Amino acid sequence: MAEQQFKPVLSLWDATMIVAGSMIGSGIFIVSANISMNVGSAGWLIAVWLLTGFMTVTAAVSYGELSGMFPKAGGQYTYLKEAYNPLIAFLYGWSFFAVIQTGTIAAVGVAFSKFTAYLIPAVSENIVLFDAGIIKISPAQLLAIVTIILLTYINTRGVKEGKWIQSVLTTVKLLSLFGLIVAGFFAFKPEVWQANWQDAWSMKKLLPDGSIETYLTIGALGAIASAMVGSIFSSDAWNNVTFIAGEIKNPQRNIGLSLFLGTLIVTVIYVSANFMYTGILPLNEIAFAENDRVGVAASTVIFGAAGTIVIAIMIMVSTFGCNNGLILSGARVYYTMAKDGLFFKQAGELNQASVPQKALWMQGVLASVWCLSGRYGDLLDMISFVVVLFYMLTIAGIFILRKKQPNMARPYKAFGYPLLPFIYMLMGTAFCMLLIVYKPQYTWPGFIITLLGIPLYYLALRNKQSKGVVK
Repeated sequence: MAEQQFKPVLSLWDATMIVAGSMIGSGIFIVSANISMNVGSAGWLIAVWLLTGFMTVTAAVSYGELSGMFPKAGGQYTYLKEAYNPLIAFLYGWSFFAVIQTGTIAAVGVAFSKFTAYLIPAVSENIVLFDAGIIKISPAQLLAIVTIILLTYINTRGVKEGKWIQSVLTTVKLLSLFGLIVAGFFAFKPEVWQANWQDAWSMKKLLPDGSIETYLTIGALGAIASAMVGSIFSSDAWNNVTFIAGEIKNPQRNIGLSLFLGTLIVTVIYVSANFMYTGILPLNEIAFAENDRVGVAASTVIFGAAGTIVIAIMIMVSTFGCNNGLILSGARVYYTMAKDGLFFKQAGELNQASVPQKALWMQGVLASVWCLSGRYGDLLDMISFVVVLFYMLTIAGIFILRKKQPNMARPYKAFGYPLLPFIYMLMGTAFCMLLIVYKPQYTWPGFIITLLGIPLYYLALRNKQSKGVVK
């Protein structure tokens, strides 16, 4: 019986919807509170989102070259293996499975539940169903697990089912966000805008009691790095489309194009949403919105009492669609690792629908465990450093591969090479260094999780050699 193969059924539109849909979760409705608190002015709030958008689009167009060179399942894992060695690729794949993808799926799942509680209070995170001391289980966590299991099951039925959900929900949330932004500008308050932008470039830390804390120059850079943790998380997962290259039509062209279009669309929406926030909410109300829910505060101003319901439904659609994209694409990394003999063998098998069913369930089980742990939020803070570090390594791989494999076909070349990729690496280095100095709690835990992959790699390698697995 012939081995099942991936089926290239995803169009440019489908790929673009996966990029945009995987990026937009609940972050745009929440993280502007923390950013505003750290930078203390409207100008710097927008600047943080613009910096993040520039980094994201720059990285995305750089990945276009790599996707054209290696148009197969695995994406970033494959690029790192080709540019460096299997160990570096494994450390990425291990971090991706252990925390990056599964932790993100858990966090997005619980965000779905939190906003569902606005409509159905019985699923609130504040209700304790089971208390075992170290672990408290809420209805929100259980609902998150149900959505993860449901989406995992749907995606085991075939990529067509997953792409249909992704395209529909992403279209709905893009139109909804656009509608919210337009409605926000109709509710524009000139006096609020003027007050927010009167001293737009004075950076300071806002404190809950209404006082402020000024920064020295280097401290201001640390504040920007701290603020960008949230915006980078909100803009992450754009690279998920590279993991499913084997299922995209004309991947040499369509992956690079979808990366550019998807990240550009989301960046424009994110920046526009924050301009809208500063036109209807005083900066202190953005910084200290209840439970950081800036979107709820803005929607209440725009739509009155119904605003909470409007934003809750928007975030439910947004997070459900986001998790579909994350679940659909993530399993392809473990599939490729298994094919290299560096992951559970069963993860390298495709079912009758030509999808890695067992890899999908492995991912779903670990994401569910993270939901139960209640530590997903802490995990995501910890991995921002590691995520950017691997992005930088991958983009540096463009320079390396142009030396190592100068004659290899490159259907698409990195836009702005070598300047834009180099600028990204400089910005990424500055971000990581500032986090090491000013927010070490955001750096060392994720780094330790990554380094734990080293002994696991050699165990996997020994097991591969003992079984005679040949790549």
